[in-house]
This record gives sequence, C-alpha cells and structure tokens, in this order.
Amino acid sequence: MMQTQVAIVGGGLTGLALAHQLQRAGVAFELFEACDRFGGRIKAFESAQGRVDLGPSWFWPGQPRIAALIDTLGLAKFAQYDQGALSFEDVSGSVQRGMGYASMSGSWRLEGSLVALIDALVSRLPPDRLHLRAEVAQIARSDAGVQITLAGGQSCSADQVVLAVPPRIAQALPIAPALTPAQLSALDAIPTWMAGHAKFVAVYDRAFWRDEGLSGDAMSRRGPLMEIHDASGRSGQPAALFGFFGLDARTRHAQQITLPQAALDQLARFFGPRALSPLAHYLQDWAREPLTARPRDIDPLRAHPDYGLPAVLAGLWEGRLQFASSETAPEMGGYMEGALAAAERVAAKVQSTYLPGSK
Repeated sequence: MMQTQVAIVGGGLTGLALAHQLQRAGVAFELFEACDRFGGRIKAFESAQGRVDLGPSWFWPGQPRIAALIDTLGLAKFAQYDQGALSFEDVSGSVQRGMGYASMSGSWRLEGSLVALIDALVSRLPPDRLHLRAEVAQIARSDAGVQITLAGGQSCSADQVVLAVPPRIAQALPIAPALTPAQLSALDAIPTWMAGHAKFVAVYDRAFWRDEGLSGDAMSRRGPLMEIHDASGRSGQPAALFGFFGLDARTRHAQQITLPQAALDQLARFFGPRALSPLAHYLQDWAREPLTARPRDIDPLRAHPDYGLPAVLAGLWEGRLQFASSETAPEMGGYMEGALAAAERVAAKVQSTYLPGSK
C-alpha cells in the first residue's frame, strides 16, 4: 500500500501544477491519472511535421501565472500569426475577404505545442509518484484520513485528497461516505469548459494561404467549421490550419464518417484547392471523451460561465477532500490561467496544514 500526505486525482494541468508546487514545498504526494497520458484537455496531434494543439491553443498577456510557469520551465512562446486578410463565408458558401482582423491577434502560442508545458512539468516530478492508467475505484474517508483504491487493486492511504478533475467528472467518482444531494447538485451545475466542442486540424507541407495574403482566420455561417485559425508553428512549421465545428455533438456523431471531408471541402472554399490535400488531418471530438465530458456537457456552451468554487463544496471532510480544476478557479475560470489559479489556491491550503508559519 502507498502512503502519502496528499493524493491527487487527475493529471491535467491543475493536478500537475499542484504536484509541482507541493514538490517544491516538500509535501509528499501521489498523483493518479486514469488516462494513458498526462495533460487532460491539453493534447496535440502528433504529425510527422510536428505537434498541433487539439485542446487549448492560446494564452494572453495579463495572465501572470502561465507566463511565470513558462518562464520557470524554460519554454518559449511566440505570437499567434495575424498577418493578412480574414475570410468570411455566408450561408450560401460565398466567401468574402477583408471582413475584419485576425480575431486571436495579440495572443501567444507555445513552441512545441502546449503539450511541451505538460512534458516539462512531468519531467520535473518524481516518476514513481506519477501513475498513469490509474482509474480510481473508490475514495473513502478513514480514521487516518483518506483511502484511495484503484481499479487495479492498488491502494493509497493519504492525509487528504484533491480531485483535480472537472466538477462533473468529480461528481461521478465513487466517494464514501457519499456527498450530500446539495454537494452533488453543485458539482453537476458547473459546466466543463469546451467539453462539448470538437476541433479539426489539417497539416500541410507549407502555409500556402500566407502567400495569398490570408491570415488563416476565417468565420463561417455555413460550416461545418464555424471558426478557423492558422495553427502553424513559429517558423511556419508544422504548417497547419484548425477549426471549431459549429455542429452539436449529436449531429457530429451522426455525420462522423463524412465530417473530415466536409471540413476539407470548406477549407478549400476559403484557401483554394491545395487545402484539399493535407499531409495529415485529425478530428478531436471532446464530447466523446468520457474522462472529460459528461452527458450534460454534450451541448456546447454559448457563453462563458461565471466559474468558481461554491461554498457548499469548501472544507469537506474537515478539509481532507478538496476540488481543484479550472472551473473552480477564483479567476480566469475555464482557461489555463484558471487551472493554475486553482492549483495555487489548493497548494496554499495544503501547505498551511503541513508547513509551520504558512497560515
């Protein structure tokens, strides 16, 4: 049986950032991730030309936590490509140019994709404390603290547990004693940011649209992609475009066989026939990821929720059970900055328990 001070359930950005802070503070932890990779919603398409983000792609000036973390980890950022004309497609499929400026102008991207951030965090943590394919079968309160039992039969005794997963995923975890109806309802009421969306990426030998004076930004009222951006690396390699689908998850599921070609046809309407023949393409439907989306997340959000940790979820089990995800952040909820803010909040609470003078 493993024994530790803090058990972290979830190996996305929040869980890894929390582990990183606990490691620096000298607080023992074990981290359990049910998936076969770390990163959660941070994921990339691994093409022969390089990585292309399938989850979040950007961060912005005015987000100090992620800027500081990237600097600490020695990673490099670059500005989103924003030169050239934006394209607009009406409901008939007619395309017009020069309808506005690049919508993500001023945002930053990370060299090597945002998976480079995950890789850097993982590389700085003790590998024997990081557990992949570690699905939690039960989280139970015990006389000594908390007992974590994994589906494979292993167990971990901890002073406290942090659920670093989206609230609706936390709601579905087997917890004993069971959470109250009010607590379960509060978790269920917090939407998982971007969980109902899907993203299509196409990788090319070069960013040919730039030669035509096009930024790669495009908006459409016809679809299937409603919003398209240049996803290329700093030097133009890998050369890539990506788009968000404007179709809901149920429609995407019904059309999953034909969607990739429909997306390529649409890219060709915007950027010409060369867009029809990418070196590789990939469709990431987050609504079909059971470790990210729950049934209530299937319908995409139309506005940014007012995120934060409801009072009914604070201080559970005398502080031994805590929730930490971007959706619980006191600020920038849903964004990567929010994920780091959530980790920061919980790390401060944990350290106040173990480190004299830190309260």
